Amino acid sequence: MDLRVVEQQETELTIEIAGEDHTFMNVLKGALLELDDVAAATYDQNPEQSGGQTEPILTLKTEGADPIDCLEQGAALVDEQMSEFRTAFEAAR
Repeated sequence: MDLRVVEQQETELTIEIAGEDHTFMNVLKGALLELDDVAAATYDQNPEQSGGQTEPILTLKTEGADPIDCLEQGAALVDEQMSEFRTAFEAAR
């Protein structure tokens, strides 16, 4: 996974997350939207056939918080959710 900051402002971050698809991006977006300081989180991924970018671009807007901190919190939440899922899955086997 390669990350490239496209644009960063005080309460907004646009970042390219190379090597990922809708599956991961939807999970990350959902986790970000659970955070109180996040006003909006969305991503765009145009198919290669359209002539647009092929790597997803995440845009994150906060309500006064540092967007990098929010992205870190969102990633930690994804990690926590996956650990809970793994534990539940292993218990169900």
